[in-house]
Amino acid sequence: MQIRPLRNEADYRLALKEIEPFFDNPPPEGDPARDFMDAMISIIEAYERRHFPLLDNATAVDALRFTMEQNDLTSKDLAPCMGSVETVEKVLSGERPLTLSMIRRLHKVFDIPAKYLILA
Repeated sequence: MQIRPLRNEADYRLALKEIEPFFDNPPPEGDPARDFMDAMISIIEAYERRHFPLLDNATAVDALRFTMEQNDLTSKDLAPCMGSVETVEKVLSGERPLTLSMIRRLHKVFDIPAKYLILA
């Protein structure tokens, strides 16, 4: 476990993988592993703010596009939550709003915070 800067996407993904075990079982205060976890979380958050800004005026479409980009998803991947690829495309183009059932499924399957999906 070494604290280091995140210079690229590979560093970012590795850092996330390294701290993932701590989410369910955080080390106690004073443990060097806790210091590592806290430091890496701060570094990860700074990287995310620089590279993945989700602005206050972001829309549900912005949240969907962000999720798609970060997870290498296509419209086909979202279709089970939204009904069809055509529906996904209409939502992404702004021709159709998300329904409450779509929001619930997207939140559950992709862990997108509902507050971002509810935004117009």
